[in-house]
Amino acid sequence: MPKDEREDERRPDPDALLALAEKDRRGKLTVFLGAAPGVGKTYAMLSRAHRLKADGVDVVVGLVETHGRSETAALLNGLDVLERISVTHRGRRLEEFDLDAALARKPRLIIVDELAHSNTEGSRHPKRYQDIEELIAAGIDVWTALNIQHLESLADLVAQITGVTVRERVPDVVLKRADDVLLVDLAPTELIERLNEGKVYLPESASRAVDRFFRLGNLTALRELALRRTADRVDDQMVDYLKQNAIEGPWATGERLLVCVGPDDLSEKVVRVASRMASGLNANWIVVSVDHAEREVKTPERLRRVEGLFRLAEQLGAETRRIIGRDFVEEILKLARREHATQIVIGAKPRRGLGRVLGKSLPDALSQKAVGLGVYLVTPERGMKPSPQPDPRPSLSPRALLRPLALALCGVALTTCFGLAITSFITLPNISLLYLVAVLGAAMTGGYIAAFLAAACSALAYNFFFIAPVHTFTIAAPHEVFALFIFLAVALLAGGFASRVREQAEAARMRAQELQALYEFSRKLATAAKTDDAIWLTVSQLQTRLKCKIVLLLPKDNDLQVGAAWPPDTELDVTDMTAARWAEEKRAAAGYGTSTLPNSRFEFRPLLGPHGIVGVCGIEHIEGGLDLNAERALSAILDQTAIALDRARLAEESVQQAARLEGERYRDALLSSISHDLRTPLATITGAVTSLSQLGERMSEESRRDLLQSIEEESNRMSRFVANLLDMTRIESGTLKPKRDWVDVADVVQASVERLRRYGPGVRVETGLASNLPLIRGDAVLLGQVLFNLLDNAVKYGGGEPIHVYARRDGRDLLLSVTDMGRGIPPEDLDRIFEKFYRRGKPDGRAPGTGLGLSIARGFVTAMEGRIHAESPALRKKGTRIVMRFPVHDDKSATENEEQRA
Repeated sequence: MPKDEREDERRPDPDALLALAEKDRRGKLTVFLGAAPGVGKTYAMLSRAHRLKADGVDVVVGLVETHGRSETAALLNGLDVLERISVTHRGRRLEEFDLDAALARKPRLIIVDELAHSNTEGSRHPKRYQDIEELIAAGIDVWTALNIQHLESLADLVAQITGVTVRERVPDVVLKRADDVLLVDLAPTELIERLNEGKVYLPESASRAVDRFFRLGNLTALRELALRRTADRVDDQMVDYLKQNAIEGPWATGERLLVCVGPDDLSEKVVRVASRMASGLNANWIVVSVDHAEREVKTPERLRRVEGLFRLAEQLGAETRRIIGRDFVEEILKLARREHATQIVIGAKPRRGLGRVLGKSLPDALSQKAVGLGVYLVTPERGMKPSPQPDPRPSLSPRALLRPLALALCGVALTTCFGLAITSFITLPNISLLYLVAVLGAAMTGGYIAAFLAAACSALAYNFFFIAPVHTFTIAAPHEVFALFIFLAVALLAGGFASRVREQAEAARMRAQELQALYEFSRKLATAAKTDDAIWLTVSQLQTRLKCKIVLLLPKDNDLQVGAAWPPDTELDVTDMTAARWAEEKRAAAGYGTSTLPNSRFEFRPLLGPHGIVGVCGIEHIEGGLDLNAERALSAILDQTAIALDRARLAEESVQQAARLEGERYRDALLSSISHDLRTPLATITGAVTSLSQLGERMSEESRRDLLQSIEEESNRMSRFVANLLDMTRIESGTLKPKRDWVDVADVVQASVERLRRYGPGVRVETGLASNLPLIRGDAVLLGQVLFNLLDNAVKYGGGEPIHVYARRDGRDLLLSVTDMGRGIPPEDLDRIFEKFYRRGKPDGRAPGTGLGLSIARGFVTAMEGRIHAESPALRKKGTRIVMRFPVHDDKSATENEEQRA
């Protein structure tokens, strides 16, 4: 193989490099690990801190527990120590670590002792290791201390070794993610000697500690656990180094464990044993629970127990999966093959009595079919008493049997009466088939118990009424005995199948209802174009499904604000809002039932859309928690809501962007218009003024008069431009308030024509005004400005031919039109000519004006309750007509006004 190809094969592991880059952006965690209290973890931390401070490193002591040890307390001198916060807990004043002060101080390194400590109720996080995770996320290096007995996966093993149950625990994943683990070791005999000298605990506590925990055997076992875990951590670091640097190492191929759990008392031990195996093998592991596809688990206690096992497994660093299938063995093996598992870990309880005869257990079946896989069986401890578990089977109490028994007796009694009635007329050799109908009916209405009871009652009734000798339970013919047992077996099988069909139908009905509800919600959500519609639809759907208070918060002005809530009067206190803001900032669940602010009344979940977080949903605490179906429905609804809110936000942003682009287009058009159309009059005025100032009396009177006339004309032209801009500003801002006076259109036409002739003496304008023109309600000044703009526009595009102005009455409207004889307007541009800054060039390619005249005309006409449109006659192939219509008010005032005018 060529050398360059061999070098390509030895490239660094991309996943390892990504993990290294992620660590560089965060603070570093160093854990001082000890086998037991008193080995010197805190002393070692403070000694190292003094050396770093001497080197100029910013070191702060966030919290250190000296436990009365004078040597350790002396090391605090010379170090910057944060003040603790006082907290009242159950009537006692306690001092806790001030997380906010540490984040505000933001040192290079902070020492936070007692990693496994539980915070007081009301703190942001229940556990101190969660405070440390927040410090690390903020880029602060942290040193902390931990004893090996506080690791979650070792809790049961430590309890077995020492006889002491450790309450404060730390998930193994915290230690696994640590950047450095430093073992602080001390021989057990020396540790016991220190304890007796009072260097670990106070004298009154030391004697109790020696008797209960600090025994030579216990300390030796704990020391072994600490050494093994530290060695595993060093091995992990070595493998990471080899992968990051593309060094061919002798590391073993990756193991992958598949751990099977259920709602039984042994599963917790299975999870802890699997965690220790995964740590020792440096393997990834998956915890899986299998649900039956044909049955819905209806016991909330079983669901909560499985969810608790999943949370424990995630704390210990596992992935969790939930699968549904009919054949548990096949589903587990299928998942094992898909995930490339090498070992299967499962709990195995000893089977006694008929259990050994009735069939194979799940561990036995896996052991036979798991070809190429290792199966590790976890057995219960000797003398282990199973914890009380809810029985998934139907209750057999007398009260629970009343309804199935009543159904069975009624069905059998009706069948017996019907059979006796038929046999009185004809002889039926297979009357037992009628009782199968009773068994099937009882199974479909009452389930398994009703089916079994109906089968037993049917056998007795069939024997008593139809097998000779009748009316006795004696059977004379041997073949009838055989037939009776066959009937009983068939009835039990048929009843079992029928009851299973009933359960499947019920499960299918429940799933169909869930799917239908989600479909209806998604359909309504798809039609919700506004954000408010989407959030209120989501809140009402969740409240209907979960039967609890729901609140939906949306980001606004760099904060969260309640967008919708049900009931509408739902209020959030300071703790609730803090949890909601945390969920938004960290994009993780917060509040009740989580590791952040669990004393909140609500559980807040972030709504993550394709382009980021779009909101936070709060769900009030439900007694007993959410079951599996409710959790699935909640996740589906929140996912769809996040997409809908993100879509609504993008739609609003697109509208705003379009408005900005339109504004920029108008601005560019305005600047272009002003720079083009004002430059000419400014140049003319500047040239005329310069000539007058420089030549002065040397110019003839006629030349000076021409220059002054040019200045006047160009000034008027500029004034019209500025007036148009001001008029458009009034229209856009909504400040245009036209008068409602009686207006004589004929007078306005004559005044506008005269004004046009003053600006253009050579312009030809022909007017045609009807003799019976009525008065209209409006503003004479605005109407005159409209008419002048239309005449001025006709001059620019009229081609020099006469301009026609007509006014007449048309039904209940007064029609006023201005027609030029220019080249006309294409049909597709007839509506566009009223847009701002739209100009159609002359045949020579030049488009004069600002493009605001017709737009202003439309605004003025609309303000006076009129209508305006453009026509380009098709027969003449030339010319453009602008038509205005104003409503005519035929009232007494108009009549009197006309009489006064006459």
